[in-house]
Amino acid sequence: MKQFSLLTLLFLMATSSFAQKNVDELLEAYNTRSVPYISVEELRMFQMNDAVTILDAREPAEFVVSHIKSAINVGYNDFTSEEKQLQNLNKNIPVVVYCSVGIRSEKIGEKLKKAGFTKVKNLYGGIFEWKNKGYPVFDSAGKETENVHAFSKHWSQYLTAGNPVY
Repeated sequence: MKQFSLLTLLFLMATSSFAQKNVDELLEAYNTRSVPYISVEELRMFQMNDAVTILDAREPAEFVVSHIKSAINVGYNDFTSEEKQLQNLNKNIPVVVYCSVGIRSEKIGEKLKKAGFTKVKNLYGGIFEWKNKGYPVFDSAGKETENVHAFSKHWSQYLTAGNPVY
């Protein structure tokens, strides 16, 4: 019986260590760093000085739940660099792209770089990290909210602040 208990304990310890990756490991596994990261603190400084264009690479249903103030929703599934809303943007000022954690935003950032945008950054940890660090997010009515679209229950493990919405 002791041997069974010991094996069970070892099994539980092993599975729990693999059960939850942190954001660093997640981004390392899925991203190539083809678009340089920017921290949420750096973006907040840019945002306070109004010296940045912020693009939300999540889908419209995610954006209406909450987004970073002044962000432009460009989506992911149907994104093209020829979108009308991008045509009026200055390609030489900093552009920060974000999504939930930073995976989809890297793909959109790559497309922006190919389209001639020269100062593209990917928000490290996405809107989840933004909210986890205590920065405000806003709903479609422009009101501050605690809700953050979590994309799925699996992804919600990376959101430690606010209310996940599915």
